[in-house]
Amino acid sequence: MIPNHVAIIMDGNGRWAENRGRPRIFGHIHGSARVRPIVRECGKLGVKYLTLYAFSAENWGRPSDEIQTLMRLLCKYLAREEKTLMKENVRLNSIGDIEKLPSVAKKLLQEVILKTSHNTGLCLTFALSYGSQQEILRAVKKIAQDIKEGKTTSENINVNNFKNYLYTLDMPDPDLIIRTSGEMRLSNFLLWQAAYSEIFVTSKNWPEFSIADLHLAFEDYSKRQRRFGLLESSVQ
Repeated sequence: MIPNHVAIIMDGNGRWAENRGRPRIFGHIHGSARVRPIVRECGKLGVKYLTLYAFSAENWGRPSDEIQTLMRLLCKYLAREEKTLMKENVRLNSIGDIEKLPSVAKKLLQEVILKTSHNTGLCLTFALSYGSQQEILRAVKKIAQDIKEGKTTSENINVNNFKNYLYTLDMPDPDLIIRTSGEMRLSNFLLWQAAYSEIFVTSKNWPEFSIADLHLAFEDYSKRQRRFGLLESSVQ
């Protein structure tokens, strides 16, 4: 059973490098190399949406040289993979406050998103400068503004249409969230959207996460009974 939407918290780059006596940047470089095979395999298996937690809102507090490396790696990925995304019919998307990205990275990201916008295969979303608490607060402010301007009323706001104010309004909620590095937390990632997501945690750090590990996560997911708060007998 292949999940429709897979989201991955790509954690452990720095830890992987430090365990080898290397600087954290070394881990980020190796971690970026894992994106292509995982994206390609998800597309082959029939996953429709893949969301990668690439850079959190809190990551801006890291050392400047580490941030610069991560932004360079993003630019290199976009420049290198544009043709591959087109060839493999992958549509690129992003969520988060991309206005905070360096101008070169933001421009390149927007260009690749536009160029791949008509592709009909896997939707690959990078969560960049993203924080779920910030996303929810942004949504609440937009709702308050719409109420103030008479575009809606508080009585009209419910769980279903609240989603229209989120970054992910055009995406289904994740069926499966994979977290590498063994940490048992969501780290401010898709908190609203993950209400009924299945979660798979592996002790492997992201630079060592393999296609075999992806298959293992999918096999584990296939054994889950998703009840969405209902009794098992009520789930079709």
